Amino acid sequence: MWKFLLRSVVYAMIIILLVGGIGVSGLVYSQGLFWGSIRQEPVPSLEGIQKPVHDPNKPTVAVLLGNEATESMDFTIPYQLLSMTGAYNVYAVAEDNQVRSLTGGVDIVPHYSFAELDALLGKSADIIAIPFMMTQDAQKFEPIREWIRKHKDTTLLSICAGSGNLAATGLLDGKTVTTHWQTVADLTRLYPNVNWVTDRRYITNDEGKIISSAGVSSGIDATLYVISQQLGEPMAEKIAKNLNYPSYDFVKNPKVEPFSIDMKYSTYILNNAFQWNKTKAGMLLHNGVEEMAIASVLDIYSDTGTTQVLSASSAGQPVVSKHGLNLLPRYEWATLPALDKMIVPGTQAATLATDEIKGWKEIGNGLEPLLVHSDPNRFIFEAQFEDLAKQEDLLTALHAVKRLEFRAENYQLEGNALPYETYGNLLLTLIGAIGIAWYIDRRFILKKKGACCLKGKSKTA
Repeated sequence: MWKFLLRSVVYAMIIILLVGGIGVSGLVYSQGLFWGSIRQEPVPSLEGIQKPVHDPNKPTVAVLLGNEATESMDFTIPYQLLSMTGAYNVYAVAEDNQVRSLTGGVDIVPHYSFAELDALLGKSADIIAIPFMMTQDAQKFEPIREWIRKHKDTTLLSICAGSGNLAATGLLDGKTVTTHWQTVADLTRLYPNVNWVTDRRYITNDEGKIISSAGVSSGIDATLYVISQQLGEPMAEKIAKNLNYPSYDFVKNPKVEPFSIDMKYSTYILNNAFQWNKTKAGMLLHNGVEEMAIASVLDIYSDTGTTQVLSASSAGQPVVSKHGLNLLPRYEWATLPALDKMIVPGTQAATLATDEIKGWKEIGNGLEPLLVHSDPNRFIFEAQFEDLAKQEDLLTALHAVKRLEFRAENYQLEGNALPYETYGNLLLTLIGAIGIAWYIDRRFILKKKGACCLKGKSKTA
């Protein structure tokens, strides 16, 4: 009996150690490509970088950048939507003027440091937008936490898990707050004095002075709500129409059925753990590109565990977005590794990036650039969900839809039903682990048992 138990333990331990070890290593590596994508490349010359012109007659919005990676869509949603109104000064603001990274691999030069903005305004910004900012190093987050607390009496808008960053200030204690459905368990544990819920796209507190949104695209609803309250409903509707945003009804009624963990989430974890041959997708940055268009590529493709997005411009020089963000790509064309696809973001890419597209076609070895936002009648997520399904599979694309909390269905997904490569790699790893366990069993356990039997027979003789 003890031999059977020993063999069972050996098989179980080897399978757990090998499959688990490889899976955890893959998960850490994949998550690092997105959440840990901090710029390591040299910073090009920033000479000539300009700030948007400040209009003292307009209210000012500070969209925060963390000292570690800042979630790309969380940052760009309030930045672009509030800029589109033309009614605000909208700035990217950080603790200092050093280059900051967005998740997935694009970098930003802040417009102002905290001290510079305070000096410029002589008061608090009128709105402080708080995206999710990584806080693996508590000391790096501390100056941001204190700056938010310093300006606690202004309008505070948290996007997605940015509510966790806001909760760290203590300003949400005793309040009902929403966040991304994947983070609510952790945030409940970390901040038990906050009442966390996931059945609303956004929630307001303190007579509309504190607004928290649920996951990713819910930040669109929360930001449009702020616009509707400060500038009027027609302005919010106009912005939504210009974006072809299909879910404006949530701005008026944010109540929804909450999301929960299901098979699509397990696919996400397995893709991160066992999808080893990742698609390499270039992203061609160009002047005038919309901020949310860039972030949509990073979020929809990169945070799936299947794709690495490599941001590039022809010479690796800074690019200025439509609303004045100074963007730094990670690559120039000469330094790009071999790509599987080249994505050109932006609804006006066909005209704004004409020279870049022409130049890429001359050196891209026949890799045709994909203008994912070229249809003027679609919201920027939809064609990318469809492309991801074709590139990977339906479950991977459906989790991307769910991770972004996109609740419209203006897309048609076609592709493999399952991530066969991911499941195949998992199966090969499991077979390998069983093979190693079988060898150890035969070589050391059963052989030892056989030797004992032969020894016993010898004594009997």
